[in-house]
Amino acid sequence: MGSMNISNSKNRDAVVATRSVSSTQRIVYLDEKGRQTKSVRVLRAPLDRDLGALTKKIGGSDPLAALSDALIKGDPEVDLECTGQFLRDTSRVYVDPDQKIIHSVSMWDIVRSPDGTQKERRPHKASEQNVATETPLKWSGKLLKKAEVWNRFVFSGKLQVVHINGLTYDFLFEMAKELEQKESLLLVGAGAKSNQPLVFQRGGTSYRGFLEGRTQGESYCLILHLSNLELKSPSKEKA
Repeated sequence: MGSMNISNSKNRDAVVATRSVSSTQRIVYLDEKGRQTKSVRVLRAPLDRDLGALTKKIGGSDPLAALSDALIKGDPEVDLECTGQFLRDTSRVYVDPDQKIIHSVSMWDIVRSPDGTQKERRPHKASEQNVATETPLKWSGKLLKKAEVWNRFVFSGKLQVVHINGLTYDFLFEMAKELEQKESLLLVGAGAKSNQPLVFQRGGTSYRGFLEGRTQGESYCLILHLSNLELKSPSKEKA
């Protein structure tokens, strides 16, 4: 649970709370004995037995063909002591092309065009959180119809905006009611002009925010949908 500063269309500011929304799992998978199944992480093979290591080890003029023959004749990719082990507590590490662990990593941001080609490569810069600062998240006034948003953006999470006292209840209920009446989502951004992405923690992912409002009697629901991916069609090459 967290908090943010937010203002509405009438330039009233308030500190409100947010909390993650998780859906209840209604479908479970059972095996033939009626036991509930679950996902597990299994060790596929040590690094010295992956595709790159095996082709390098076998060598020859056509290492892939030689590896195919080796796979038919035996199981060089299987380590009887390790393959198939269940993994529980693991940590991520970075390795170089020789599969050696490295301890100094340079992070880069790569910007790609809709067709996948690289447009820009720049050093990664950790973003500072900007949703609980002296500058509130303002009512941008940019409303998008729900159908337009659902077909244009991929959502990776959502937060429910909730009141913390009677004053913020009135404040948020009014916002939810206005959005519901207009059947639209409000584009939410940070900064003085509401044109910056939302960052909830230092070094965290930058998101576009879309605020949805619903009401029922004296109850309301404000959901902040988060997206960091927009659907775009690659431009067709001119003949």
